[in-house]
Amino acid sequence: MSELIDYQFEGGIATLTLNNGKVNAISPEVIAAFNEALDQAVQARAVVIITGQPGILSAGYDLKVMTSSPQNAISLVTQGSTLARRLLSHPFPVIVACPGHAVAKGAFLLLSADYRIGVEGPFHIGLNEVQIGMTMHHAGIELARDRLGRAAFERSVIGAEMFDPAGALQAGFLDQVVAPEQLQAAALAAAQRLQKLNMKAHARTKLKARAAFLQTLDEAILLDQDQGF
Repeated sequence: MSELIDYQFEGGIATLTLNNGKVNAISPEVIAAFNEALDQAVQARAVVIITGQPGILSAGYDLKVMTSSPQNAISLVTQGSTLARRLLSHPFPVIVACPGHAVAKGAFLLLSADYRIGVEGPFHIGLNEVQIGMTMHHAGIELARDRLGRAAFERSVIGAEMFDPAGALQAGFLDQVVAPEQLQAAALAAAQRLQKLNMKAHARTKLKARAAFLQTLDEAILLDQDQGF
């Protein structure tokens, strides 16, 4: 397994830990490692936990790639949106255990999971694209529209408002907030609860419940490829 994603499997639970520098930048190599780890988790029929380093899940896409050329930026965002689509349709439950900041693509990872746990503290969660001069991509808009409350969607996508963990819980980025020292135990408890599901019924119901949204997301990804952002 790639050093960019640490893969641990125990008790039917696969834990994927992002490990790409101090901000866990999402690069093409990280996305490739993500897909490799998810392939391995599917083979193991595992509930998936995605997490990061203490204090941060991810600060978003690798800016070196994003600023290298418009073509490279479109390619990376397409890969990231396709990863989000994969997580949303993953045949087994996906949990994100967010140990701190989750910004831009880091926040989109939260929006792509079935259950999201954050931690108390002076952390920022949200979509800062407009603040840093990036027009939000179509797929990102649709992800946020589907998972956030209406008011939070407007404040987040159009206004680039960043939320503390309690605010992120209200907005729809998170489902639970715990003390930092309780994150691992809370993620394990959530995974063990979800292990009790009938996985065939879970996968089929997930696809049925998200069918219209997945189609909208597919169309958005194509728009981003064709039109840019």
